[in-house]
Amino acid sequence: MSNIAVIEQDIYGTKDSFMSVLADRSINFEREAGFAIQVLQASDYAQKIAMGNRQSVVDAVVNIAAIGISLNPAKRQAYLVPRKNKICLDISYMGLMDLAIESGSIKWAQAELVCQNDSFALNGFDKPPSHAYNPFDANRGEVVGGYVVVKTADGDYLTTCMSREEIDGIMNRSESMKSGNASPWKTDWREMAKKTIVKRAYKYWPKSDRLDQAIHHLNTDSGEGLATLAVQTQRGALPALEQLSEEDQAWIDSANKVNTPEEYANLKAGAIESYVSAEKIPRAVKLAFNRANEAVTPKD
Repeated sequence: MSNIAVIEQDIYGTKDSFMSVLADRSINFEREAGFAIQVLQASDYAQKIAMGNRQSVVDAVVNIAAIGISLNPAKRQAYLVPRKNKICLDISYMGLMDLAIESGSIKWAQAELVCQNDSFALNGFDKPPSHAYNPFDANRGEVVGGYVVVKTADGDYLTTCMSREEIDGIMNRSESMKSGNASPWKTDWREMAKKTIVKRAYKYWPKSDRLDQAIHHLNTDSGEGLATLAVQTQRGALPALEQLSEEDQAWIDSANKVNTPEEYANLKAGAIESYVSAEKIPRAVKLAFNRANEAVTPKD
């Protein structure tokens, strides 16, 4: 039996497991199996890795269903890639944003990189940033940073910015950089930069279990090795003056660990006392508390 025949057998053998964890009923097993086979069939190296670690192929295909993402190349949501001697499910920044939109967490999202010669400005509350540039200009200059802007279901804007220095700092700490030229940071820096900003921003979007699972997968199983990021976000493109202090970040971290309504009530009371009044709590901290409240409030 040829290598690709063995791989096909392994992929089609995942059907029962695939269907049992399917997060999005619009995803079709036969189509996704076909996409997976096409990807592996196109690369002798990927086939070699797949044959050397057949379980990784099974795990990657089942994760497609569990997360609710598609390998459809037209959607550019996710890919199967050989990495660290296994086949990994890699989710793009577009896939992460699509998950948030499909789950109802946000209405739309846009991720962009900003170059030195671009015109970029934050516009205060409840407005997206202004970013003007000529996409055909070969002289835009070096990338100096990037941002993600989303519109929530209630019509508010959330904008998160990262400087080039911050992005490269995450890159240099990532496990995947140890793989040298095979690292996605080497082959697809712009894609990885946008994904890094999305992963920082998503914590302040309304909760989405599927997006949480996708981020967890990227951090633990995909071979990227991107650490969980501390979040400095701007509600409605707040001016960059609102920087988070260590105390602010501590309250945010505590809010992310709340598990019950009682814990939330006690934490909120402590924050109000610490900041003197609810009005003085920074907006980023309020957003973390709002999300914690949504997470622990019983659904009707």
